[in-house]
Amino acid sequence: MAQPAEARPLHHKADNGMSLIGKFASVGGATMASRVLGFVREAMIAAFLGAGPVADAFYAAFRFPNLFRRLFAEGAFNAAFVPLFAKEIEGGGQIAAQKFAQQVLAVLLLALFVISALAMIFMPFLVGTVIAPKFASDPEKFDLTVLLARIMFPYLAAMSLVAMLAGILNSLRRYFLAALAPVLLNVVLVASLVACGYLDLAAPDIGKVMGWSVTLSGLLQLGLLVWALRREEFSLGFVRPRLTPAVKRLLWLALPAAITGGITQINLLVGQIIASAQDGAIAIINYADRLNQLPLGVIGIAIGVVLLPELSRALRAGDMKDAQHLQNRSLEFGMAITVPAAFGLALLPEPIIALVFERGAFTRETTLVTSQVLAAFSIGLPAFVLMKIFTPVFYAREDMRTPLWASALSVVINIAGSLLLFPRMGVMGLAIATSLAGWFSALYLGQQLLSRDLFRPAAITIRRILLIVAGSALMGALLWWVEATFPQLLLDASLLVRLVSVLLTVAAGAAVYFSFAFATGALDRREFARLLKRRKKP
Repeated sequence: MAQPAEARPLHHKADNGMSLIGKFASVGGATMASRVLGFVREAMIAAFLGAGPVADAFYAAFRFPNLFRRLFAEGAFNAAFVPLFAKEIEGGGQIAAQKFAQQVLAVLLLALFVISALAMIFMPFLVGTVIAPKFASDPEKFDLTVLLARIMFPYLAAMSLVAMLAGILNSLRRYFLAALAPVLLNVVLVASLVACGYLDLAAPDIGKVMGWSVTLSGLLQLGLLVWALRREEFSLGFVRPRLTPAVKRLLWLALPAAITGGITQINLLVGQIIASAQDGAIAIINYADRLNQLPLGVIGIAIGVVLLPELSRALRAGDMKDAQHLQNRSLEFGMAITVPAAFGLALLPEPIIALVFERGAFTRETTLVTSQVLAAFSIGLPAFVLMKIFTPVFYAREDMRTPLWASALSVVINIAGSLLLFPRMGVMGLAIATSLAGWFSALYLGQQLLSRDLFRPAAITIRRILLIVAGSALMGALLWWVEATFPQLLLDASLLVRLVSVLLTVAAGAAVYFSFAFATGALDRREFARLLKRRKKP
C-alpha cells in the first residue's frame, strides 16, 4: 500500500551514511563529466571559429542568458529556496513542501514569461548597451549577436526551472542527477558541431546551429529533472500565481542572493563589455575561463551544492558541532584540490592551452595570449572556491545581506581594476582584475565569519591548509623545472608527443603533491581510502 504523502521519508538512509567527501565526489564526478565534454566542445569551436567574429558573437550572446541564469535562477534559488524548502519539510512534511514549491513555480513561470518577452523585443538595445556595446562598429557582428541572443534566450527560462527542480532534489539529498544535467548541454553542442563539420557549413551558420543547440539542451535538462522528481514521488502541479507570505519571504531573500550568486558572471560580464573593444578578446576570455572553470566548477560547485542543504539541516537541528565539522571539512577539501590546481594552471598555461585548443583557426599567437589570461585567472581560483565555502554559512542562517556586500565590493574592485589595467595590459588585465576582486570578496566574507564567531577553523584545519600550500609549492617547483627544461616536447612536438608529455608532467606533479600531502597529514588517507572503496548502495 502506498504511504500517505506526509508519511513518506524524505531523507534516505543510504544517503545519510555517505560521508561529506563522498557527497562532494558524487557531485564533482557528475560535474567533471560535463567539464570534460565542455573541453571537447570548446576545442571544436576553437578549431571551427578560432577567436574570430562569429566566436565573439556566440560567446557574447550566450553570456547574457547565462548571466541571468546565475543571477536569478541558480544563485537565488540555491541560496533562498533550499533553506525555506527545508523548513517546510521539517515543519509540515512533503505536503507542505509540495504546496510551497507549487506556489514558487507559478510565480517563477509568470516572471520568466515577462522577462523573456521583454528581452526578445529589446534585444538590439540590450546588445548595444549591455552585452557588447563595441560591436556596433561592426554591423554584421552586431546583427549576428542579436539573432543568437534571441535564439538562446529561452535557455534562461528552461534553466531557471532546472535550478528550482535541482534545489528540490538537493534538499532530498539526491545530488547526482541535478549535477549531471549540464552534461546534456555539451552532448548536444558536440553533436551539432560534428554535424556542422560533416555538412561543411560556413562560420555564421555554425553560430546559428550552436544557438539552437543551446536552447534544445535546456529543454532536455528540464525533462531529465522532471523525470527525476517523479521518480522520487514528488510531483508539482500548476496553481494560480499568488504572492503568498512564503513566496514573499523567498523573494526577499532571493534578491540579494541573486546578485551574490552571480558574482563571477557579473565580473565576467564587466570584462566582456570592456573587452568588446578588442577583436577576439571575448573569445579568448571564454577559452581561458573554460580551463579555469574545471577545478572551480568541479570543486566549487560540488561544495556549494552539498554544503548549503547539509548546513541548513544541521542548523535547524541546533547541532553546532556538526555545522563546524561541515565547514572545516569543506575548507580542507576545497583547498586540497584548488591550491595545487591554481599552481598548475599558473605554471603550465601555454602547454595546456596549446594541447587543448591550438588547431585549425586557433593559432600559436592566440595560444600565447590565452595562456597569459589563464595564468591571471588562476591567481583567483582559490578565492572563488573560498567564496563557495563561506557563502552558504550565511545563506543557511537566512543572512543574504553579508554576501551581497561582499559581491558589491568585488564588482567595484573589478570594474576599477579592469578600467585601469585593460589599456595597459590588454585582455590579461581583465583577468587580473577579476582575480583581485575575488580575493577581496573572499577575505571580506572570512573576516565577517570570524568577527561574528560563526566559524573558526580548527587547529588541524589550519595546519592542513599550510601543508597543502607547501606541497603545492613543491609541485610547482617541479612543473617550472620541466617546462624550462623540455619546452620542445611540451609545445612544438607532434600532438601525440605533446599529449604524453603534458600528461606525464601533470602526473609527476600530482605524485609529488599527494605524496607530500599524505606523508605530512595534509590529506586524510583513511578518508580517501574509504572514498575509493565506497560502492553505491541500493
